[in-house]
Order: sequence, then C-alpha cells, then structure tokens
Amino acid sequence: MAGFRIMVVEDEERMRQLLHLYMQNEGFEVVDASDGQQALELFEQYPMDLVILDVMLPHVDGWTVCRQIRQGSQVPIIMLTARGEENDKLFGFDLGVDDYVVKPFSPKELVARVKALLKRSRGNANAQDHVIKYESLSIEPLSRRVTINDEDIILTPKEFDLLFFLASHPGQVFSREQLLHHVWGYDFYGDSRTVDAHVKNLRSKLGDYGRYIVTVWGVGYKFDDSV
Repeated sequence: MAGFRIMVVEDEERMRQLLHLYMQNEGFEVVDASDGQQALELFEQYPMDLVILDVMLPHVDGWTVCRQIRQGSQVPIIMLTARGEENDKLFGFDLGVDDYVVKPFSPKELVARVKALLKRSRGNANAQDHVIKYESLSIEPLSRRVTINDEDIILTPKEFDLLFFLASHPGQVFSREQLLHHVWGYDFYGDSRTVDAHVKNLRSKLGDYGRYIVTVWGVGYKFDDSV
C-alpha cells in the first residue's frame, strides 16, 4: 500500500520502533512522534492518511491529541491503550476514534486494521458512486459528504461508512457482527458495542434523520426511511 503516510504516536521507544518497522515493511511512509505535542506539530506539517495514537502520552495525552485533530480533520485514527474498559472505548468513539486496540496486541492484527481503514476511507474502484437521497438527507460516496438541507454533517470516516452501508441496503436487517465484518472490514477482535457506540453518534449528528437507523431488538440494525 505504497503512497500512504501513517503517523505512529507512542512514547515507549521499543513499541514505537516495532510499529514503525511493521508499517514500513507494508510499504507505508511512517512518521514517528514520542509525545502528544510533537504529534500535533507533525500533523500540522505533513498530510497524514492515518494516525496510530497511544492514549498515555507525555505533555499532551492521546485524548487531547484526538480532539484537536478532529477539529479540522477526519483522518482515520486508531487508538492504542493498555486499558480495555468499555467506558474508555465509548469515550474514544465519542471523540471520533475509528478503531480501538488494547495492549498487548499482535502487530499483524494492527496492520490488518490499518489496511481495512485505509481501504474504506479512500474507497475502491467498485464502490457505488451514485448519491443516496432521502428527503433532505444526501449521502455522496465519492466525496464522502453528508448533507441535510444542503448543510454539511461532519462524520468520522467510520461513521460515514456505517451510514452509507445501511442506507445502501434499506430495510435489510444486519446483526452487529455482520456490520463489523462489512463496515470495519475484518474479523473484529472485540466488543460488538463498537457498533452501538457508532450508531449512537450517528443518530445524534443526523438529528431528526437519526430515526432512520432503526434498532431491531435481539438482532441488530436496519435503515428505514418510512419511520
């Protein structure tokens, strides 16, 4: 996957070097940062395609770095943490984190997640290219733009992917596991509450149109514009 630039933000030197090596071996250009302040400075200097971000960082923590990046960019963010509590994950998703990896983890698993996020954030040659419209809600896959009454709705890359997938299959019910497979793009090692957190955020951002994402109790979710 040559041509992609990834920033690895990790204060532990051995871990940072290991991740750098794995990503470099996959053909990525890798930019390293050892603390949050350096990460923000590098992000301003260079266009990034994806950020791997540790939570516990000197000077500026990972949550703050994520929040500041999200003020002006929808670049995919994978958060690394030594804590696996559900509340931490939900907090990260609320900030706009796209994926969450709990230490210790397999570098090969992280590489798979990076590739899946990049593939979906850039789209692919077989992607559906027509605009999806429901009343004043417009979803444009090529520009990855969502508008309501011609006003932009700012979504994270994964929020857009989830909305586009559901809206492309109106009326069809998907389990959380199916959504993880189709939207996240790999066999997800973790909690299906990831989907619930993204649905919650989507509904909030879509306002009245959030009702279109319907919970099918005991099964999962569907997109239904008749509600």
